[in-house]
Order: sequence, then C-alpha cells, then structure tokens
Amino acid sequence: MTPQQQNSRAPASHAPASTPVEARQLAEGLMKIMSTLLGIVERETELVRAGNVREAMALDAEKGEMSRQYVDAISKLTHSRDYLKQSTPELLTALHRHHDTFRAMLQVNLTVLATAHAVSEGIIRGVNGEMQRKNLPNGYTAAGQRAMPGPRHVTPLTVSRSL
Repeated sequence: MTPQQQNSRAPASHAPASTPVEARQLAEGLMKIMSTLLGIVERETELVRAGNVREAMALDAEKGEMSRQYVDAISKLTHSRDYLKQSTPELLTALHRHHDTFRAMLQVNLTVLATAHAVSEGIIRGVNGEMQRKNLPNGYTAAGQRAMPGPRHVTPLTVSRSL
C-alpha cells in the first residue's frame, strides 16, 4: 500500500460531539454500523452452521470493512462520552443496551466459529492418525515394546488452506 493510499484510509479527526444534533447523529451512525455488522455476522453464523464455509468466507471483506467503521465510530464515541453523559444520558443508555445485544450476538458467532474450527481440526487429526497408524510396523522391539516408526515411516499430511 502506498503512503497516499494509507493517508486516504486514515480515520478522520475525532472531534467530540458538541451539540445534541451531533450526538444523535453519532449514536444513530453507530447503531446503523452495529446493525449492519450484526447482519453480516448472523449470516456468517448461519452459513458456518450449515457447513457452507466458502460462502461464509466470501463475507470476509465486507465484515472487515464494517469492523473498521465500527472501530472508527467507537473512537468517535469515546471522544464524546463526557458530552453524552451530560447532555443526552438517555441516548448513551440506549447505546449501551444496543451494544450489549451486539456483544451477545458476536459471542454466539465466535462460539460457532470456534466449534467449526475444533471439528475441522479433529477431522484433520483423525485422518493424520489413521494415515500414521497404517504406516506403523506391526512388530515389537527386543525389549518387548511396540516398535515405533522412525522418520522414514512417517507419512506427511499436506493440507491446502485455500478452499
């Protein structure tokens, strides 16, 4: 990425909200971003649960962009927190409630993704274990222990990470 491209993606100045209109716009923008991101995450969760990992991966770019917007909006909100506490505490309360729901849904998504990861890792380990078991020599050492394979008996397992 060139320095010019980096500058064009740099976040705008985070001047704190100083009027009720700015505070409402900030809150509405954040809620819209959270709702959009939540929609993407819910779709990803559904796809992963259904086993459509490729389709879920296609949402990655959009999810990344919305995540960047979310972080930017949270930064703006952080700079405006004192004003929001003083002038519009009910708006801040509504944002907290919306964010709690958002966080709970993200936790569901992370659980589904972790489960899918664990299942796929278990499958790969099982396949590898079966491959290695077939290559074990069927014999015993002079000490009566089962013979363990040397490096030349181990078959490597190659996994392509691109689907």
